[in-house]
Amino acid sequence: MQTPYETTVRVRYAETDRMGVAYYATHLIWFEIGRAEMFRQMGFCYREMEEQDDTYAVVAEAHCRYLRPARYDDLLRIRTRLLEARTRTLRFGYEIVHGETGELIAVGETLHVLCDRTGRPRALPEKYRRFFPLTAPEAATGCS
Repeated sequence: MQTPYETTVRVRYAETDRMGVAYYATHLIWFEIGRAEMFRQMGFCYREMEEQDDTYAVVAEAHCRYLRPARYDDLLRIRTRLLEARTRTLRFGYEIVHGETGELIAVGETLHVLCDRTGRPRALPEKYRRFFPLTAPEAATGCS
């Protein structure tokens, strides 16, 4: 199982409701932050995939299970890992953890279909296979 890549975010006031709790949709934004930072830590940025290789990772599915509230000014760790890489799809797993208490805030997954700029599905370019080695579907077991 791949070791997760980790980045941190602080819950901003604009991401919360009147009770100071992070709005549910913000978790999906944090998943995106985790995924983009994972790519950077691997040695490339998502923008390069789009601009240089005409490869876009289009979200086809997103799932989030909320376990505890994240509150204004909390420091959170986003752990991201590749769960599955197929010829035309990538699946990522996420954990959002409270930075001070270590409590698990949320877990989730996203499935991405690889497309060109016209939206037509395409295969993962060869140069990214070292970052996303193809896996068998039964190898995907979660982020933990």
